[in-house]
Amino acid sequence: MRQIASRISIYSADPFGVCSALYELGGLTVMHDASGCNSTYNTHDEPRWYDMDSMVYISGISEMEAIMGDDDKFINDIIYTAKELSPNFIAMTGTPIPMMIGTDFKAIASIIEKETNIPTFGFDTTGMHSYVSGAYKAFEALAKRFVDEKADKKEGTEGKKRVNIIGATPLDFSVNKSVEAMKELLESDGFEVVSTWAMGSTLDDIKKSAAADVNLVVSYSGMGAAKYLYEKFGIPYVVGTPFGKKFAELVINELNEAIKTKENKIAYKNRKTAEDADITIVGESIMSESLACAISEEKNKTVKVISALETDEKLLLDVDKLAMDEEEITELLKDAKTIIADPLYKPICQIDSNFISLPHEGFSGRIYRDEIPNIINKNL
Repeated sequence: MRQIASRISIYSADPFGVCSALYELGGLTVMHDASGCNSTYNTHDEPRWYDMDSMVYISGISEMEAIMGDDDKFINDIIYTAKELSPNFIAMTGTPIPMMIGTDFKAIASIIEKETNIPTFGFDTTGMHSYVSGAYKAFEALAKRFVDEKADKKEGTEGKKRVNIIGATPLDFSVNKSVEAMKELLESDGFEVVSTWAMGSTLDDIKKSAAADVNLVVSYSGMGAAKYLYEKFGIPYVVGTPFGKKFAELVINELNEAIKTKENKIAYKNRKTAEDADITIVGESIMSESLACAISEEKNKTVKVISALETDEKLLLDVDKLAMDEEEITELLKDAKTIIADPLYKPICQIDSNFISLPHEGFSGRIYRDEIPNIINKNL
C-alpha cells in the first residue's frame, strides 16, 4: 500500500511526458486509451493547448477491442490520419489498458512506418510512472533518430560558443518565460543557442544539435538525450538549472570549462549540505538540486533535497533522498524546519514547519499556474 497517495496529489503521468516533450515539433502523437487521458492532459497539464496547435489524439479503444486485441483498427486509424495530416513523425504512447493487454508498440510502430514512410515511435509508457519517465524516453528517441551527424559546426556565428538546452517542458518550467530567460542568459554570455529541447525550437533545430559545443541539461528528462549526444558526438554536458544570480554564473563557468576539457559537469556538486539542514526542498531532482545550490550560494543556508520523481541517484548529493511514495516523503519531512515544495505537499508537512510554496506544473497542474515564479538568473 506504500504507493497509495491519500493526502497529496500525484505527478503527471508518463504518456503526458511524451506528449509534452514532442508538443511543438510537428508530430502526430496518439495516446492509446479509451478516453479521459487526453482531456486530463490538455486541460490540466498542457498550458500551450489553447494558444498553439499540436496533433495530440486519443485512440478511443473500446472494451471489446481491449478484450479481443483488435490492433488493426488502431493501426488503420493512425495510418489514415497520418496520410491526411502529413506529420513530421508519429508517436504512440501507452496507458494502463494497453499495458494490461500487452500491446506491442514497437511492432505496431514498425508496421505504421513501413506503410506511411513517416518515422514512427512506439513508447512503452504505462500511466504508472511520472512524466519524467515519458519525457526522458521521448528526448532520447529524438536524439537517436533525428540528430544529424553531418550538422555543420561552422554554420553558427563566428566566435560564438554553441549550446543546446535539453529537458525543457512546461511540466517543469510552465510558460512563465523561464525558458526564454535561459536563452537570454546564455546569449548574454557569448553563447549561441542551437536548439531548446523542446520549447521554442522546431524539429529542424533539434536535427542540428550535433553542431553544438556543449549541452545544458536543465531537468532529468534531458539526461538520456545528453548522454547519447556525448557518446555519439562527443558533446559534453553540464547538469544544472540556472536559478539565482550566483548559481547562474556558476553554470556559465561550468559550460565554458566543459567546452575546454570535454568533460561532463554537475554544476551543483559542491554545494553546502547537512543532515539537519536549514531547508528541505521537494521536487524534481536536477531543478531541486540547482535551487538548493542557489539558496546556499545567496543565503548561506544548508539545504537538503528530496527527489520525488525518477532520477539517477548519482545526481543527488550524499544527504539527499530519492523518495516517491507519500509515506516515505512524510517520514523524511517529519523534522524539516523550512520546506520548499508545491502547495499540494502541505497536508503531509508538520504544522509547525515553515512552508514556502513553490508550485510545480507537473504536480498541481493549472491550479497554481499564475503563481509559478521565473527565478532564472534572478536574485532569490
